[in-house]
Amino acid sequence: MKPQILIVDDDPVNIELLEGYLSKDYDILKAFDGNEALSIVEENPPDIILLDLIMPGINGYQVCKKLKDDPKTNHIPIVIVTSLHETEDRNKAIEAGADDFITKPFDIMELSVRVKSHLRTKLYYDTMLGNTSFTLRINP
Repeated sequence: MKPQILIVDDDPVNIELLEGYLSKDYDILKAFDGNEALSIVEENPPDIILLDLIMPGINGYQVCKKLKDDPKTNHIPIVIVTSLHETEDRNKAIEAGADDFITKPFDIMELSVRVKSHLRTKLYYDTMLGNTSFTLRINP
């Protein structure tokens, strides 16, 4: 079974771009705002979340904090993928619980390596708890 990635961004073009890069190796879930993301996570928790910060309604900081404050979802890695690039933005995201921060435009190889690294850590965590839901293939 492939790992599931939830991509959260209010811009459909950004979602399509990420889906195009990642769909070969991962099952993709999509959310176009924070509320939709929270609903998807509640119904079908993904293995990792790629989260934009600037969205209408509930922003990425709020989504991240809510998920990281909940014991049922705090183990899901959250990688912020945003056009914001100031140190203050990065610090605020990390304080909200983000596991990583990537600035747009991003290098697809860097994004792929970071996603794989976070999934590897999650797989170890899930294995310790006996909750393995995916197989991670690591190419040399």
